[in-house]
Amino acid sequence: MMNASALLDLAGKTAVITGAAGGIGSEIAAKFSSAGASVVIHYRSGAERAEALCKEIAGAGGRAICVQADLRNEAGVGALFDAAAALGSVDILVNTVGAFPVAPLLGMSLDAWRDMFAANTDTAFLCTRIAANAMKERGGAIINISSLSGQHPGEGHAHYSAAKAALNMFTRAAAQELGPHGIRVNAVSPGLIARPGIEDEWPEGVRRWRQKAPLGRLGAAEDVANACLFLASPMAQWVTGQVLLVDGGVTAAEIY
Repeated sequence: MMNASALLDLAGKTAVITGAAGGIGSEIAAKFSSAGASVVIHYRSGAERAEALCKEIAGAGGRAICVQADLRNEAGVGALFDAAAALGSVDILVNTVGAFPVAPLLGMSLDAWRDMFAANTDTAFLCTRIAANAMKERGGAIINISSLSGQHPGEGHAHYSAAKAALNMFTRAAAQELGPHGIRVNAVSPGLIARPGIEDEWPEGVRRWRQKAPLGRLGAAEDVANACLFLASPMAQWVTGQVLLVDGGVTAAEIY
């Protein structure tokens, strides 16, 4: 029987983290590196943040490379995984890339609808397909970053909620097809995550969240990263096809 620390050990593994220049993605990359993984830090914009994270990981004795790519097309996805080969065979993929614009349904353009799916769903499909083909001889773990909005819609989020709901079902379908290859596929569905400025931008929403959530606070990027570490690790070796809510219990709150 492995001890708990060994079950969370990612030493010898290579993880590709898409969208790793963002708050959640960067926290996942740092967390995986601290668990021993070599990490590929993908970004589309935010080169300065990505490079700073690479230096931070290297300074702590880890291995990391930064790769710029637009993952909404196959060429960009191919370039990312070609570059990732510098750290060895990919064992873990975390699809963090996404977009979160707000738009009212009645004024929404078809381009806005398609752009939302391209950012939140197409990228995960393209990265999963290429990663799974590389993993199928030895197994691996794929984690999609979804959202509470994929199960609970909000005003102005029709396109976002639909895209994340599609990502949740894609997660379950991929788990079914890839399980025979030893590839586990899960999703993490965060609730409201704290970030600089959110209380100024949406004070009433933050107040309502804190009032309703049993744990009484917003989430932190580290909360999401911790859930991803569990799902990527041997500790979750019999967990696949799941959408893990990381929401401070807000979906368990009374509705009347």
